[in-house]
Amino acid sequence: MPFLSDTLARVKPSPTIAVSNLAADLKAQGKDVIGLGAGEPDFDTPQNIKDAAIAAIVAGKTKYTAVDGIPELKKAICAKFKRDNDLDYTPAQVTVGTGGKQILYNALMATLNPGDEVIIPAPYWVSYPDMVLLAGGTPVFVEGPSQNGYKITPEDLEAAITPNTKWFIFNSPSNPTGAGYTAAELKGLTDVLMRHPHVWVMTDDMYEHLVYDDYEFATPAQVEPRLYDRTLTCNGVSKAYAMTGWRIGYAAGPVELIKAMGKVQSQSTSNPCSVSQWAAVEALNGPQDYIATNNEMFKRRRDLVVSMLSEIEGMDCPVPEGAFYVYPSIAGLIGKTTAAGTLIDTDETFAKALLEETGVAVVFGGAFGLSPAFRISYATADETLREACTRIQRFCAALT
Repeated sequence: MPFLSDTLARVKPSPTIAVSNLAADLKAQGKDVIGLGAGEPDFDTPQNIKDAAIAAIVAGKTKYTAVDGIPELKKAICAKFKRDNDLDYTPAQVTVGTGGKQILYNALMATLNPGDEVIIPAPYWVSYPDMVLLAGGTPVFVEGPSQNGYKITPEDLEAAITPNTKWFIFNSPSNPTGAGYTAAELKGLTDVLMRHPHVWVMTDDMYEHLVYDDYEFATPAQVEPRLYDRTLTCNGVSKAYAMTGWRIGYAAGPVELIKAMGKVQSQSTSNPCSVSQWAAVEALNGPQDYIATNNEMFKRRRDLVVSMLSEIEGMDCPVPEGAFYVYPSIAGLIGKTTAAGTLIDTDETFAKALLEETGVAVVFGGAFGLSPAFRISYATADETLREACTRIQRFCAALT
């Protein structure tokens, strides 16, 4: 009898974490490596948030809390949804987890049965399909090609829906592409969903506040209020508030679903870190002005990376509307050979050769379900990005 679960064989480790770990290992060996794999802001957590955490520790707020979040944080989350999205939720409709990933996982574990299908637009965040598989469901991928700005159309969504579809996972702005759907584009998708009342919407709004130029964020239940009763609106404090390590994610939706997610959490991790919850209260209720300041720096970095990569012959780099990623297509580089003699036959080969020959670590597009491409996180210093892009330019110029 095998020792490991058959379920575990259905999933693979996170490729983005693997790239970050490899870059860290190479650096530890003394090699000159620039890691552009991690989706993590390089800004420090704002001081008012850190102060709130320290105050919580001093006040002894270090005990177990309610399994799915303290009342104060749930109240702050309700206020945030009303303020930013014009969505009305009560604390009973809110759940708090150990990061956004746990929120999504809890929802899938609480709802999926064998044979249930989950529609996932590609490129997708690497964890979506594996969480669906762990929960016993079947991921169904719908490609949004680069020529369409990495977005799917209403027709694409309509064609993917079957009687077995239970969820549609929606992420905008997107990881890995940074693509953001306009309210009009989103309305086209919600119109499709209105014709299929058995399909629920799981919207991952983690990059809501990281948007640029004149792009305006919208979320499905805001665009189509009639979807409110079958939408789980997910978010967290990791990205906009530079709180990745604090591990606080949250969601709001129908009470029955929220209770079911709480049951899953009660038998897995129990409550999120108490101190992190108090820090998140301050993040949501406190000053928000630094978000715009940070966004200006992110926009400058985006423009730098897009400009430099767009100079490379055979590479197409769409301009993202949000998040802090670019996802250039390398279709024009497939079939070429590197200066060290490596044939670039896939984007995985490209990324491996790039790391070995230049010391730049990126994540290959196959990990996100759409090739040939790669993802760069530009959430790092300008001079580091400039050096990395210069190395990529030299690497590609040497291809024959």
